[in-house]
Amino acid sequence: QVQLAESGGGLVQAGGSLRLSCAASGSAFGIRAMGWYRQAPGKERELVATITSLGTTNYAGSVKGRFTISRDNTKNTVYLQMNSLKPEDAAVYYCNADFHYIGTFGLHEVWGQGTLVTVSS
Repeated sequence: QVQLAESGGGLVQAGGSLRLSCAASGSAFGIRAMGWYRQAPGKERELVATITSLGTTNYAGSVKGRFTISRDNTKNTVYLQMNSLKPEDAAVYYCNADFHYIGTFGLHEVWGQGTLVTVSS
């Protein structure tokens, strides 16, 4: 069973920064793409940023230039550095990963439990 554990959420003033981390744990698996999504109250979950195993990144237009996604493949960990935070960035942030079990070809998806980011104006 592969699990994701997020950390780093909290309360920050507008203009401030936060760094989210998400570590994958389990056995005999290989992570492919990883990403961050967010869901604000009353809104649908939306993509924030993704990163492939080779480091190719993709960002939502609303965060481009302010957020940076990175990963450490040796630690099966993905990070989201969030700078110049705005009140509209407040949401529960979820980590996501696509993975396969070693020796198999099937692709699976797993989500973290979410971490709350609050931005005060």
